[in-house]
Amino acid sequence: MVSKQQTVASFVETAPPGELSNVVADIKALAPSEVQSLEPAYKKYNEDQYIIVKLPSGDQTAILSQYNSLGNGRYFDTASETSFEVDHAAQKTSNSQSQPINSPNADLIRSLQQAFKAASAEHFPSSTIGIYPTSNTITLVLVANKYSPQNFWNGRWRSTYTFDPSSSSLSGNVKIDVHYYEDGNVRMNTTKKVEAGNVSGGAEAVVKEIAKAENKFQEELNRAFTALAEGSFKGLRRQLPVTRQRMEWEKHQGYRDTLGSFGRSGSNV
Repeated sequence: MVSKQQTVASFVETAPPGELSNVVADIKALAPSEVQSLEPAYKKYNEDQYIIVKLPSGDQTAILSQYNSLGNGRYFDTASETSFEVDHAAQKTSNSQSQPINSPNADLIRSLQQAFKAASAEHFPSSTIGIYPTSNTITLVLVANKYSPQNFWNGRWRSTYTFDPSSSSLSGNVKIDVHYYEDGNVRMNTTKKVEAGNVSGGAEAVVKEIAKAENKFQEELNRAFTALAEGSFKGLRRQLPVTRQRMEWEKHQGYRDTLGSFGRSGSNV
């Protein structure tokens, strides 16, 4: 049987992009006794969602993920070559220390950092990247957030790629999470796997292959949304009444009186 603590933790772990504070506020109001036990849930949410934090210096940002975790609440950032502590509930950093890139692929990581940052700036209005040594491979992550609460929607794009320098193989996935909540509650959560195969030519070639894969996915999404709007959604109801005039709902009483004058069936309308 699922415990109350597990249920409350699941609310945190599945919070929509940009809405964690709202979820936590609801938890504090409905289950205040469970708030103190949510640290593991905050950690999982921050790492899974690639939450962006400001480094203690205040002039740089870094991503939180399982790939740059050092354990015991510390993470490292290859761009600034530092490590830092994280308060997962507050999403605040502290206690910065020097952390050189400890990898035989250090030069390639730095090259990927420059190339991936330039590509992300070209394709996303705002994004943050991270390049991390993981075992014998290199992991590239990207997160781009777009929050528009005044229009009742928020979204997040997350990319994760693994590059193996020894075999030049590249694979990964893209995750998109969008929540729309005006007069309703609609959420799109989709994942696209990427298998690029062998990529030769260094950092620029790797990033070029990533951009190619993501552009293709974006085009697929655009086609799917167009087909959905012109097909399934359009077939759900008429865009205009049979008169081809938009209904002025504030005048619905007058419409009802008019229809009533033609009899019950309204066959003359």
